[in-house]
Amino acid sequence: QVQLVESGGGLVQAGGSLRLSCAASGSIFSIGAMGWYRQAPGKQRELVATITSGGSTNYADSVKGRFTISRDNAKNTVSLQMNSLKPEDTAVYYCAADVQAAGGITIKDYWGQGTQVTVSS
Repeated sequence: QVQLVESGGGLVQAGGSLRLSCAASGSIFSIGAMGWYRQAPGKQRELVATITSGGSTNYADSVKGRFTISRDNAKNTVSLQMNSLKPEDTAVYYCAADVQAAGGITIKDYWGQGTQVTVSS
């Protein structure tokens, strides 16, 4: 069984910073792409940023220049440094990863439970 656990959400004023972390654990053979998504009330879940196992990154236009995604392959973790936060960044943030479980053949998408980020104006 593979689990993703996020941490680091909270309440911050506009212009502030937060750092989200996500740790993958369980019977893992390998992890491909990892990423962060978010869902605001009444809106669809959207991509925030992704990073490949080789370190290539992709960002939503709305967060470029403000957010930075990184990962530690040895620790199976991915982080999201969020700077210059805006009220419109308020959402539940989810960690996701493409994981091949130990003893398995296929790669499956796994998701964390989500962590709330609230940015006050």
